[in-house]
Amino acid sequence: MKIRPGAKAVVTGAGSGIGRCIALALADEGADLCLIDINEDTLQATARDARRRGVGVVSKTCDLSQPKEVGAAADFVLAAGDRLNILVNCAGIAHYGATDAMTDEQWNRLLSVNLLAPVQLTRLLLPTLLAQGEAHILNVCSIFGLVPAPRLAAYETSKFALVGFSQAMRAEYGRPGFGVTALCPGFVQTPMIQVLANDLRGQGVAVPSWVTTRPEIVAAAAIRAIRRNQGLVVVRRMARAYWWLARISPGFVEWLNRKNVLGLLFRPRG
Repeated sequence: MKIRPGAKAVVTGAGSGIGRCIALALADEGADLCLIDINEDTLQATARDARRRGVGVVSKTCDLSQPKEVGAAADFVLAAGDRLNILVNCAGIAHYGATDAMTDEQWNRLLSVNLLAPVQLTRLLLPTLLAQGEAHILNVCSIFGLVPAPRLAAYETSKFALVGFSQAMRAEYGRPGFGVTALCPGFVQTPMIQVLANDLRGQGVAVPSWVTTRPEIVAAAAIRAIRRNQGLVVVRRMARAYWWLARISPGFVEWLNRKNVLGLLFRPRG
């Protein structure tokens, strides 16, 4: 779809990281924004920066792990007008550690934020999106929604399912003028990496810069995906290489996982 000035876009997780960069990239295209995040301070910072680009901006704090708050966020969007062209489900949380050590609260919160909230928000806003001449849904997934790795089970479960949901929506509703994208970046330099927990120790970990990319690059890929109506986008070369390796030689990737090669990339911070 063409992102015309005056188009209306909803972005979750807009306070930081990829969500913030996508929101500002849409503002640069002239889209009016409805921004959603759990952190009021960072949310307002993004809203201020977007307004400086001359677009209309409204915002709402929301804990996406709570279905009632997700419903209230959808009502807030719909109350702001009957026009909605773009929905970006970007908010997400991660956990790195042994699966059998995760608590029920950790599992449930992660699945709620990463999967159930995007599904609920999409379903609530879908009639309005479908009523537009042009509209697009972009779900920020992950390379770990395409290829497995150890100690990310809850995160991977949510992202594999979100890729599947995106493809199902595209199969059912995709047409000229209406698209759905599953955007799958690898490691991105965002606050999410900084809060990964390492096993039982709860020790912060760091990821080498050479395997990461900047959120601005992911945002640029998101804008291209919306314009070109791309169904699946993997960002960038390291992630694409890992994805192709898993498709060509799944046995080799299984061997890498047994050796916990991904874990070797994570080093204790400090």
